[in-house]
Amino acid sequence: QVQLVESGGGLVQAGGSLRLSCAASGSLFSIDAMAWYRQAPGKQRELVARVTSSSNIKYADSVKGRFTISMDNAKDTVYLQMDSLKPEDTAVYYCNAEIYNWQDHKAETQWGQGTQVTVSS
Repeated sequence: QVQLVESGGGLVQAGGSLRLSCAASGSLFSIDAMAWYRQAPGKQRELVARVTSSSNIKYADSVKGRFTISMDNAKDTVYLQMDSLKPEDTAVYYCNAEIYNWQDHKAETQWGQGTQVTVSS
């Protein structure tokens, strides 16, 4: 089974930067796309950014120009560089991977455990 391990969350002042990482591990799988979602208290989980294995990228309007998603295909790792952070970016950030499980011959979606990002004003 594929597992996602996230790192890089924390506390930062408004205007600061953080970099999130998410590494996928397991066997007999390939990644079609990876993404970052976030969920603030009392709100629904929302897509922040998504990148496909062919490098197609999508951002939420609220983070365009401030966040950058990238994927290292050789390491099965996705990164989220977050700059010019705002208090409204405070949330738990979740890594998401759309994978193909070659052992079971099926597409799957996996989630990371989440990492807290807190931006103080």
